[in-house]
Amino acid sequence: MILYVTGGARSGKSSFAEARAIASGEAVTYLATAQPFDAEMTERIRRHRADRPAQWTTVEEPMDVQRALQSASTPTLLLDCLSLWVSNMLLLDWTDQAILAAADELLSVARAHSGLIVLVSNEVGLGIVPDNALARRYRDVLGWVNQRCAAASDEAVVLVSGLPLQLKTIQGVPCTLS
Repeated sequence: MILYVTGGARSGKSSFAEARAIASGEAVTYLATAQPFDAEMTERIRRHRADRPAQWTTVEEPMDVQRALQSASTPTLLLDCLSLWVSNMLLLDWTDQAILAAADELLSVARAHSGLIVLVSNEVGLGIVPDNALARRYRDVLGWVNQRCAAASDEAVVLVSGLPLQLKTIQGVPCTLS
């Protein structure tokens, strides 16, 4: 089962995703995509590590998340987050097409997994149009990745001010784009 969790910054999406992983009652592998490019990000990563349950397996992989997910041996996988993963690829000058192909590969791996996979991503398309080309490209590419993940998911949730809003359920009507 693929659970897609999105929301804005500080919306509660990571806490929600972690709670759902715990609720699975299974062993969890947490796949982190963040990179410590500066002191502030290093501190964020340290806090996130400290906040995770000690029994979880943590894999820090900023790029090859497909391989990391395939290699995980636990029934529940939590990938936090797609937003930084896309950013990491953009910073290495990947083309839009290569990023979307990587997302498709990730979803293929996720569909083949027999347990729960929780995919966390930021919703960045609700604000103003960014003032520079790289930021606009990031917004667009992440939006396309998010659309693919939401469409492929069994369940999709958006967090707003700490409250989950169900976008799609296993029993619900599939998400379609017109």
